[in-house]
Amino acid sequence: MAQGRERDEGPHSAGGASLSVRWVQGFPKQNVHFVNDNTICYPCGNYVIFINIETKKKTVLQCSNGIVGVMATNIRCEVVAFSDRKLKPLIYIYSFPGLTRRTKLKGNILLDYTLLSFSYCGTYLASYSSLPEFELALWNWESSIILCRKSQPGMDVNQMSFNPMNWRQLCLSSPSTVSVWTIERSNQEHCFRARSVKLPLEDGSFFNETDVVFPQSLPKDLIYGPVLPLSSIAGLVGEEAETFRPKDDLYPLLHPTMHCWTPTSDLYIGCEEGHLLMINGNTLQVTVLNKIEEESPLEDRRNFISPVTLVYQKEGVLASGIDGFVYSFIIKDRSYMIEDFLEIERPVEHMAFSPNYTMLLIQTDKGSVYIYTFGKEPTLNKVLDACDGKFQAIDFITPGTQYFMTLTHSGEICVWWLEDCACVSKIYLNTLAMVLACCPSSLSAAVGTEDGSVYFISVYDKESPQVVHKAFLSESSVQHVVYDQQGIFLLVGTSEGKVFIINANSSSSFQIIGFTEVAKDILQISTVSLLETDIVKVMVLSSLPEAGRSRLEMFTLPTLLPQVSTTFADERGRLKDEIIHKYLYELEHALSSAVLGFQSNQIYGFCSQVPYICSYLLPEEEHTGIYILKPYKKVQSRQYGPGLLYLSSHGLWLITIAKCGILCIRDVYTLETFAWCRSHSHQGHGIQSMRISMDGQNILVNGRDDGTLVYLKWKRFGGHLASEILDYYQKLLISLSSAMDKENHYLSTTPKVSVDLGSDSEHTKQKASTDLSQDELVLTDVKKEIPWIQQKSQEAIKKEVNLFSKKRKEIKQGIKSLSKTILNMMEENDKLENIAKLDQQEFGLDLEELERLHDESQEEVAKIIKDVEMHNLAKSYLAELIKEECWNSMAVKGQALKCFHIPCVVENFPMKARTVEELKELERVLQQKKIEAECLKLRKEIVEAQSGVKLIKQRHEEDDEEEEEEDKTVKYSNLPNYLLGSLSTDFGVDTSLLSSQLELHSREEKINQIILLKDIIYKVKTVFNNEFDAAYKQKEFEIARVKERNVRIREIILDLELEEAVWQPEFEDCEKPERMLVVQDEEITAHKHIKPWHKAKELMVNHEKEHWLLIQDASTRLRALMDMMGGVLEVKKEDILRMVIPQPAFMAKPDAVWTEEERKQFKDYEKKVKELNEERDKYRKSLEAELKKLQNSIQESTQAFDEHLKRLFERRVKAEMVTNQEELKISNLAFSLLLDEELSSREKFLNNYLTRKQHEKSQTSEAVRKSREDLDVYKEHYDNLLAEDKVMDRSFKKEFSEIPGHQVDILYKLFKRRPRISKQKTHSETTSVVPFGELPGSGKLNKDAFAQLMKAMDELDNISNMPEGLDPLVWNHFCMTRRAKVENEQKVKQKAADLLEMATFLQKRVEEEEKVQQEIERVFHELILLQEEKVRFQLNLTIQILLKQGQVELENFQLVLEYSDAILINKNIIEDLNSVIRTQGQKKVASMMESKDVHKRILQIEWEHKKMEMEREDLNQKAWDIQMLFFSRDRQKYLNEPNYEALISIQIGIMEQTIAVLDKTHKKNVENCKKLLKKLGKFSNQKDIANYALSCNLREELVAVSERKDICNAMGSKLTCEKIVKERYENMMQQQKLTNISKQQAEQISILQTEVERLRMKTFPALVPM
Repeated sequence: MAQGRERDEGPHSAGGASLSVRWVQGFPKQNVHFVNDNTICYPCGNYVIFINIETKKKTVLQCSNGIVGVMATNIRCEVVAFSDRKLKPLIYIYSFPGLTRRTKLKGNILLDYTLLSFSYCGTYLASYSSLPEFELALWNWESSIILCRKSQPGMDVNQMSFNPMNWRQLCLSSPSTVSVWTIERSNQEHCFRARSVKLPLEDGSFFNETDVVFPQSLPKDLIYGPVLPLSSIAGLVGEEAETFRPKDDLYPLLHPTMHCWTPTSDLYIGCEEGHLLMINGNTLQVTVLNKIEEESPLEDRRNFISPVTLVYQKEGVLASGIDGFVYSFIIKDRSYMIEDFLEIERPVEHMAFSPNYTMLLIQTDKGSVYIYTFGKEPTLNKVLDACDGKFQAIDFITPGTQYFMTLTHSGEICVWWLEDCACVSKIYLNTLAMVLACCPSSLSAAVGTEDGSVYFISVYDKESPQVVHKAFLSESSVQHVVYDQQGIFLLVGTSEGKVFIINANSSSSFQIIGFTEVAKDILQISTVSLLETDIVKVMVLSSLPEAGRSRLEMFTLPTLLPQVSTTFADERGRLKDEIIHKYLYELEHALSSAVLGFQSNQIYGFCSQVPYICSYLLPEEEHTGIYILKPYKKVQSRQYGPGLLYLSSHGLWLITIAKCGILCIRDVYTLETFAWCRSHSHQGHGIQSMRISMDGQNILVNGRDDGTLVYLKWKRFGGHLASEILDYYQKLLISLSSAMDKENHYLSTTPKVSVDLGSDSEHTKQKASTDLSQDELVLTDVKKEIPWIQQKSQEAIKKEVNLFSKKRKEIKQGIKSLSKTILNMMEENDKLENIAKLDQQEFGLDLEELERLHDESQEEVAKIIKDVEMHNLAKSYLAELIKEECWNSMAVKGQALKCFHIPCVVENFPMKARTVEELKELERVLQQKKIEAECLKLRKEIVEAQSGVKLIKQRHEEDDEEEEEEDKTVKYSNLPNYLLGSLSTDFGVDTSLLSSQLELHSREEKINQIILLKDIIYKVKTVFNNEFDAAYKQKEFEIARVKERNVRIREIILDLELEEAVWQPEFEDCEKPERMLVVQDEEITAHKHIKPWHKAKELMVNHEKEHWLLIQDASTRLRALMDMMGGVLEVKKEDILRMVIPQPAFMAKPDAVWTEEERKQFKDYEKKVKELNEERDKYRKSLEAELKKLQNSIQESTQAFDEHLKRLFERRVKAEMVTNQEELKISNLAFSLLLDEELSSREKFLNNYLTRKQHEKSQTSEAVRKSREDLDVYKEHYDNLLAEDKVMDRSFKKEFSEIPGHQVDILYKLFKRRPRISKQKTHSETTSVVPFGELPGSGKLNKDAFAQLMKAMDELDNISNMPEGLDPLVWNHFCMTRRAKVENEQKVKQKAADLLEMATFLQKRVEEEEKVQQEIERVFHELILLQEEKVRFQLNLTIQILLKQGQVELENFQLVLEYSDAILINKNIIEDLNSVIRTQGQKKVASMMESKDVHKRILQIEWEHKKMEMEREDLNQKAWDIQMLFFSRDRQKYLNEPNYEALISIQIGIMEQTIAVLDKTHKKNVENCKKLLKKLGKFSNQKDIANYALSCNLREELVAVSERKDICNAMGSKLTCEKIVKERYENMMQQQKLTNISKQQAEQISILQTEVERLRMKTFPALVPM
């Protein structure tokens, strides 16, 4: 779309383009090429620049379709080929030095060509494109046709070159591959044949690659089946399987960087790793050349690592690296030695020899070009001195007629001569520069840098510019530097939105007047300074991207501002808005550029989003705030993309540039274009900037990304346009002359400012000392400079400090006294009690600071809390995931059971619930198995019924056999464990639906078996889990019962006052794993944070409890009960042990003083004590017996549980054994399925590979057939031509038979004579230097040789070589005959060479066909082996057998250990075979008894035999009598033939065979007819499709014919009549011409017939017609 718009750009005005390109300055980004011995060329932007090495004169060729892509040159033909960068690019061929277009090549490439290369001889051009085609094409550029093309998807090439000694070889190299392409030709047919070079490993060694398609060294595994290639294991079946290699099998190879050809058709390859390779051009054998190290090591900076470019010379190559040196590689045999050849100050990227090998072109990474001339005294000349990067800014040096300046981003400033763009001088700022502007009122320039400085440079002396002043404005980068038209002010715009106004006069030392603030995103600054006014209007354009608008800020500066600058600016340097009359405007749409008109307060804007140029009128009245401007005039522009506007010096020309690369000059009143020029293109992002001189005659245009600077001049400059600007130019010069003289004189006497600058050589050394990076700059400023804006701010602060110094002192003294008072108060506060103390915060005077610190602490605490919460949330989320995966998703949770007394633990099987899909699949398999069982049962019933009908007599025997078969089937369905391969039947699992391991042959059976085995595993685990759950419930019951008994045990122990511990069993965490998911309070080690209201609540609860106890103490009744009877009213039996009989009170007295009553009481007391003790003993014994009984019962029950758990543990081991056995079977089946898939993948791959090879075979067969046909046709033409040549030789004397014989002999000698073509002798020096010598011939050279031969024939045909006495007419006829003979001989030679080439081409195609056929046969053989292996694998099953311990143990270890030839069969087969043997033995005994009976009957038979002989004699007599009777031949035959019935059956058999043969023939004919009908049906379908297509085409043609009829009818009959008359006239002329030709041919035929008759009569005079 962009290309179309660019092509439509032409008709801007009726007058056409009136600007032309004078010269182009740019530096090469691609390789520089030689066009001839003295001229080099390189592409740059839209142009191809040619430079004469001797005169350094430049010639420019412009590409009409945008930027130049890749380029190549043909030195012999002196042509240049280059491509453009548009969609569907073209290749242009131009001749040099005429620069006329020879041809234009149009291919099918969509995006871009990446490489072009001419053959060294011939008219061949190779082109290569990358994405998306990756196509290599060979062109005949003279005839503009593609000879052949081939696509290699994914192959990215960075270098391509023809073999100088053989144009049929082409080398393509990339950082990973090197391939040699051979061009094969047969007559006019060309084709590519690619061969890839096998590169060594990174260390230079070679890796032996195995054949991926047909591996020969794969191991054989007799147990696990066949071992297949890795591609089959990976499941690859397409073309990717041919090159598949696993990641571990990939080794890093060498990475080629550059290649070059040798005269022996070998290749030298330079690698990144530092190796140098030599590749044989025919065999592609790679040789790693050995490096011979010198005794004295090179310096570090000369340590050659990897070659960047290579060029061949005799006895070696020249190479360059990244260190700026050129090395000479002296190669001998398989080793080479490195020598220093040349030192260049920059890294070398490209080298090339001139055609005569007397000069070496050296191109650096910067773009500079050097020419090294060989000779006795070699010289190194710099042909092109490149700048340090692309041009960042340009401007004319006032007045703009002789010099201009350029600026690069690295800070390089150049002064150029305008006439021929010769560099006059350079200066380096050693800092990153942004913008440049030249002062109109003096020979000075201002440069804005990225660090915020402005350098003022004096160009009074053009050959030595110098920095005269430096202004450090701010720390933000300078983006705009603009002088007004009279050079009064310099306006500097920065990135932070400040516009500084600086006095442009050097005599004022470039005084900084002040600054004003605008919006940050400044797009353009425009000024208007007219001669008749004393003010300067300034407009600043900035963008508002959020609102999609643009803002204009305008202010005025009086010309007297430098004298009164202090009144216009405040102390900080900011200009006052009310004094400079600053106004704000906004536009409703976005502008990319805007300029202020010279007249009528008008603004011109370039819209950024729509292709319009608008003008706006400023309001005459003053306003406040923002004023919205509306477009006054709108003109559509054909330029697209963001653009810029400029005004000429007189303000009447509006110059527009845009991304499309077109410069337009418009009239400011009408906005119409009156001049335009396409200097750049949109592929290089158009034009970055432009400058026009004061007189308007010189225009400089700088490209944005293409790195070109174009100088435009007017083709026609005169009339009203020229007079207006020239008049204004004269006025402006007169007005500025006095100021210019003054300022220039001041500049000439101003000393140089000491800033860190560098000369050319110093800058070069500094660049070489860095790491070859243009972005790394060396800054030597040690002291930290302060920007001007900060200096003004500091000065203002100092003034304010001086102004308020007294008040500051007073405030400081008050603060000191206040601080002392507060300190005293704090000391007093420390002495007070805690209740009366104040917090430290109360003494803080700076409440705001306290509040700020408090807020900061709160923010920090909130941040920590948030981080902790997020960390806890992440941990909680992870815990929830783990819980969901390992706990919640389990239908049966994992648990364990422990024994009470022994260390035994039993775990259950954690199980997930089966999914719906698994249940459906299981149901399907079970249903299928049931259906199969029913089908088998029905089949057996059918077979039994049929056998019962046929063999009624043997019914009883069959019933017995059926019973045996039923027993066998029942036995098979209930196979023992050793055949099932597991012990799953021990868990009551039904295995009747399982297929026998000996019958699992198909894939579906194996999958169904796996599903059933998984179901068995699930059932086994379920059975065990049920048993585990029962045991778990039993343990719960036992623990509960123990708890109940422990209650009584504790009471007994308490009553007996024993110190025994009560054994209380509990569930552990492994038995109740859900407790692990709940955090108990005891597990928390951190102190719990109790909130204040919780503390208050606890205190209240404690207080209430104490109050309740006080109330309880007040109850005397309750206290008495507690004291007397322990708080109970009735004594229980359990309290007897604690019961105490109180002693009488008199027992405290001596016995002697007791009374009788007291003694009786004492006896009663003793009796009660004795009874109480007896009761105590009885009760204690009963308690001890009960305790022992309870403990024994607990011990017995827990031990019984432990025994049960031990049995459950054994059950667990057995269940795990069963699951492992079933999983092993599943693993074996899965492995067999996997191997089956691998075999299927291998088979699919081989079939696909076979299909591709068969397709390739059909292509090669077709190529062979076509080549053979072409060869036969060409050979016939050659034979005819050779016969004609011989006829011409033989008929020479006959043709000149009318002249004398001696003259005929002389003429025949002259007829055989051929001119000698003198070869141009080359100089011995040139021959010794040029390594390739004279290149072999080609088609063009053959044409040149033939032309030279014809030129030499002209000398032989000269009349001076005519024999004496010969008629001139005869001589002319002789010359014509000899010339025809020479031409015919040349044709014969050319035909013979072509015939030999075609025969070679045919032979190669035949070899390719044979090779493909061998591949096909190999694939067939591999397929047969694979199928055999697949069948063997399906039959050779892996089964699992259970063997009891000791079953395979033998005392005598003499048995065979090798069972490779053994087979595993069922025991039933052996038993059946034994039963058959027994039956046969019984039959043999019966036969022996029969033979005994036979002997007894022999005698009886002999007697009967004698009797029968006597009867025979009687019968013979009767037969004789019968023979004498009359019988027919049939009857005789019947009687004489002993086996008459056999004879008849033989005849019948012969007839039946005859009938069968006839039937077979009939069927075969029917099949052939069916096949023929099928083919005819396909053919008819094809014809129907073709007819349908033809009908569609016919319909379209009828429409076209009707349209043409309408057109002809509309055009009228006159045109038709004229056309008919013209056609009739042409037909008449052609008929007349043919008639004349036929007459001439008839005359020639008659003459030839007469001559033939004469010669026949002369040769055979006897054959006279009678």
